[in-house]
Amino acid sequence: MILKIARQFFRFLILIAIQVTLLNHIQFSGYINPYIYILFILMLPVETPKWLLLPLAFVTGLTIDMFGSSGGMHAAASVVVAFARPGVLRLIAPRDGYESETKLTPHVMGFRWFITYISILVLLHHVTYFYIEVFRFSEFFVTLWKAILNSAITVALIVIGQYLFGRSSKRNERIIG
Repeated sequence: MILKIARQFFRFLILIAIQVTLLNHIQFSGYINPYIYILFILMLPVETPKWLLLPLAFVTGLTIDMFGSSGGMHAAASVVVAFARPGVLRLIAPRDGYESETKLTPHVMGFRWFITYISILVLLHHVTYFYIEVFRFSEFFVTLWKAILNSAITVALIVIGQYLFGRSSKRNERIIG
């Protein structure tokens, strides 16, 4: 149990560090700014209770807000994602459901399932974040385009990161077996 908590804390630190030191400084003409820190929320175990998921999402978003002085926008968008996550997991659940130790990775769940899961929640995060940032509907389509473009880039970075740095289940089976 301590090892699981330590692994999640390490993932939190790494994702926050990458977001704050590298990705927050990437902007192309004000449109592209990937937010991969939400991967921490998305990769939490399936059995994480909602009473824990929501505060973890709030702290994650608030941490990014403190480094970027964005006034709580990341915290709000992260809490929306954490609130929607159990529903999305139920919506795209495999026929047999999830086992208690299921890891939400493309290696375990399959590429199609992973892309669907990540895409829905990343798009929800980005739409929430960018509409809070603009806070008006006069630029509705520009903001929607910005959210979709950033979501696509964020999903691509998450998938690349999962395949480069994620653990393959076959590799683990060779080590164990």
